[in-house]
Amino acid sequence: MTSLSGELVPYGDVACKQRAWDKPGVLADVLKLNVSLPDRCDQARLLALSGPHSGDWLNALPISSCGLRLDDEAVRIAVGLRLGSKLCEPHQCPCGSLVCPQGTHGLACRRSAGRTSRHFAINDLIWRALIRADVPAVKEPVGLLRTDGKRPDGLTQIPWQGGRCLTWDVTVTDTLAESYLATTSVSAGSAAESAANRKEQKYHILSETYSFVPLAFETFGPINFKGNSFLCDLGHRLAAHSGDKRETAFLFQRLSMTIQRYNAISFHGSFVRQE
Repeated sequence: MTSLSGELVPYGDVACKQRAWDKPGVLADVLKLNVSLPDRCDQARLLALSGPHSGDWLNALPISSCGLRLDDEAVRIAVGLRLGSKLCEPHQCPCGSLVCPQGTHGLACRRSAGRTSRHFAINDLIWRALIRADVPAVKEPVGLLRTDGKRPDGLTQIPWQGGRCLTWDVTVTDTLAESYLATTSVSAGSAAESAANRKEQKYHILSETYSFVPLAFETFGPINFKGNSFLCDLGHRLAAHSGDKRETAFLFQRLSMTIQRYNAISFHGSFVRQE
């Protein structure tokens, strides 16, 4: 059944839910907004922030002891990036590139401060979650190499699924990086999926004997499909171990908070330090 405006009218069990009545109008407004945006960066930002887990950090309780508190400057940058607001005056990055008022260059800069420490922080968070779920695991396992001699970020020491131990590797890509804009402005999470596919190609030899999971995150929130499924599974195991059904939400909040914290560090890395 359709209304006079041509929109589908909910029926059956969902007809009593306000969300079902609001959804067609909301989707239409989002489509109009996306089409009206002239800039690909704005289109990519809107798509990424409309996806799952992009706003998990907004739902986190500000508990310092759990790493769930951002300082005022980090909050300013996180909100500014989310809204596409002016965060700084145009200036030159130490790499030589021009930084726009939105300050997004630092998120993708190869010389960006915090890239390595961000990787270690996320990997440590995954490893600690596995340990809490009573799954013995090690970081950067010795002797487990891919064709170029590099090691994955971690390995479970007991089978994870299908009788195989799990090995994983973490990467973070920038949603608004010039190399990804052609796809992220059309499809949310495409940068994360591209990065995950590259990881799988690099570790295809290990996937013959281990369950390999690429964990690809974007600076604006999206997570690759296989990585998201693994994190949900890990959250369920944490919940079964602790008895708290909120463990999955807490895990995604900690990851989201870590991304925002290092976005702020990367932003500040685009300024020349005055001695």
